[in-house]
Amino acid sequence: MKTLLLLLLLAGVFAVPVTADETKRAAAQSCFSDPTTMASDLSARVGASQLKQRQAELRGKRLGLVVNQSSRLGHCHLVDVIAELGLQVTVIFTPEHGFRGDADAGAAVADSRDQHSGVPIYSLYGAQKAPDAAQLAQVDLLLFDLQDVGTRFYTYLSTLHYVMQAAANAKIPLWLLDRPNPNGRWLDGPLLQPEFSSFVGLHPIPLLHGMTLGELALMIKGEGWISNSKALTLIVLPIANYRRDLPYDLPVPPSPNLPNRQAVAWYPTLALFEGTTVSVGRGTAWPFQLAGHPLLLENSASWVVTPVTTPGAALNPPWRDTPIGAEDYRTELPRHGLMVEVWLAWHKRFKAKGLTLIDKPAFFDKLAGTDQLRQQLDQQQNAAQIRQSWQQGLASFAQRRAPYLLYP
Repeated sequence: MKTLLLLLLLAGVFAVPVTADETKRAAAQSCFSDPTTMASDLSARVGASQLKQRQAELRGKRLGLVVNQSSRLGHCHLVDVIAELGLQVTVIFTPEHGFRGDADAGAAVADSRDQHSGVPIYSLYGAQKAPDAAQLAQVDLLLFDLQDVGTRFYTYLSTLHYVMQAAANAKIPLWLLDRPNPNGRWLDGPLLQPEFSSFVGLHPIPLLHGMTLGELALMIKGEGWISNSKALTLIVLPIANYRRDLPYDLPVPPSPNLPNRQAVAWYPTLALFEGTTVSVGRGTAWPFQLAGHPLLLENSASWVVTPVTTPGAALNPPWRDTPIGAEDYRTELPRHGLMVEVWLAWHKRFKAKGLTLIDKPAFFDKLAGTDQLRQQLDQQQNAAQIRQSWQQGLASFAQRRAPYLLYP
């Protein structure tokens, strides 16, 4: 299953959310016949599985969807689910990577139309971060259904923030259809400091916050992190029979470079290398499952890979067309949410050669949410010291988030 998904990804034919074949299949088999998405616990059901029971509340309303390729209920995309219920979709909004999940990280996503229904699709990544007034004039209620990975700098959380703000301003109700957090058991890393706020981190939460998007939506509203938050009518359709410590393999990759469980697990640690000269495997068959650099070629035992342009995943990856030596994370899962030891090893390796590891310090600090981590690495603090510096903030956040938690 994982191999098949990866091959599809690298071939640039990542699954389109709504196709004629899917529509025929959905017509033959109800979208609600097998809405489970938890391989390890077949009784756990995503929030979208409750739509059938609540369809009367949606009847006659013009619906706006915030979705991408991960917005699925069993074999159906959410667009098919809404069609089966006989409800009306008037507009679709998409986050980073687009409706089909095939746009490179950071690439602007153009507006388009759903090929099957003709519904307009507006990008919320690029110049426009939130639905505008003209677009929301076509909407009576918003449904938000995106698969997150529990990491502060994964931008679907920022998209949620701006959608909530737009909904509050327009006084349009927002329903969030919740999904599991595959990194939900971890509470780890530094809290974001306000001066480092950006689209890769808007809220004073840890790098690994251990919450679902539904819980975070409740927290954003409850803590007043959007203006006029009391004007927002927010309804979270929770995941049934879910615990945050359950192992969870995503049924659909949430973005082009997170094709499997390994990549999702290592993403919080390895993504900080995006502020350095180290490759995280973009443009290879193993994105976020390796860390590589030509420096490692000095070791004859190194695993050698060559990043290349990969349509729909990596158009201009670091070290493109250049062989690099790589550390292999394809089989071992991280022992902590954030593997500080990996950062320290790379920093030590570069320092010994008199080379600069963090060549984009401003971006590194935005990802970390603070400049303290970069300074700690420069000071050669050990892993225990770095982790200890996070504990007071993590304890404070654990108390602050408690009223908003929906799951044990």
